[in-house]
Amino acid sequence: MAIVLDGSVLGLQLAVLGVGISLVFGLSGVLDLAYGAKVVAAAIVGSLVLAGGGPVLLGVAVTVGLAVVLSLGIDRTVLAPVYRRHGEARVVLSLLVTLAVAFVIDGVLVSRWPHAAFSLAVAGPPVDVLGVRMRGGSLLAAGLGLVALAATFLLLHTTRAGRAIRCVIQDEEGAQLCGIEPARVRTVVVVLSGALAGVVAVAQGLASSVAVADGFDLTILAVVVAVVGGLGRVAGAAVAGVVLGLVHALATATVGASATWVVLLLAAAVTIVLRPEGILGLGGRAPRRHTARWSRRIAGPDRTTDDDAADRAGEGRG
Repeated sequence: MAIVLDGSVLGLQLAVLGVGISLVFGLSGVLDLAYGAKVVAAAIVGSLVLAGGGPVLLGVAVTVGLAVVLSLGIDRTVLAPVYRRHGEARVVLSLLVTLAVAFVIDGVLVSRWPHAAFSLAVAGPPVDVLGVRMRGGSLLAAGLGLVALAATFLLLHTTRAGRAIRCVIQDEEGAQLCGIEPARVRTVVVVLSGALAGVVAVAQGLASSVAVADGFDLTILAVVVAVVGGLGRVAGAAVAGVVLGLVHALATATVGASATWVVLLLAAAVTIVLRPEGILGLGGRAPRRHTARWSRRIAGPDRTTDDDAADRAGEGRG
């Protein structure tokens, strides 16, 4: 039971990581290899606030806020040329650019604060959960991950902004024809992805700590989760994160921590071979008619999409 609980705590953090990187890839085709570096940078700055005597809530707010600012700054500057490319060229260029950004962030952190770490201590004795003694910080980390995932799915499925995001992910050209601005939607997604990076930093600080050297490990974990979940599939990333957290805990307890990375990478490789569409086995993009339906809900009853006009024209000809 201890393995299941520890794996669930880790899995929820991996799920948030995977959802954060999958959102951006699903919308814009950019695979952000600097995602882990942004988590670490935000966490280290948060640790400096705490080390300077700042209250915990201020440190948490600075951590999440800086992750959002970093995400927006990178998106508006170094990624601008990437968005002018299309297809495989955009994916490949995004890999190179974001990897370079990750090296820059890592270099700055290592040179300035080589021994800094972000940790949020939770006072109080361990809590008994199903016969297992759990640290309060681990339970808070799990709760934070659950809240972040629930809030993300509520945003995507119950709000106008969420419907616009799903619309662009399914069919960007169709969304433009329906009056949705992909650039504005991308800004919303980048902010959301950055906020999730900040949540990962806080959750990791509660469960254990975030060190300067953790950036590339977190990025690899995020990519593995995204691949197993199906690149660009938010629900798949959430499920894959929890599953891989359990696999990670089981592998650590049975074959040792040194072999855990091999197990996770094998899981990703097997998924690519057997279920290239992701762990949930969902099909491809929705047809354009679905995009038109979401866009009518976003725009309201008074707006007419191009597909609506085409349908009415066909009815008239009939």
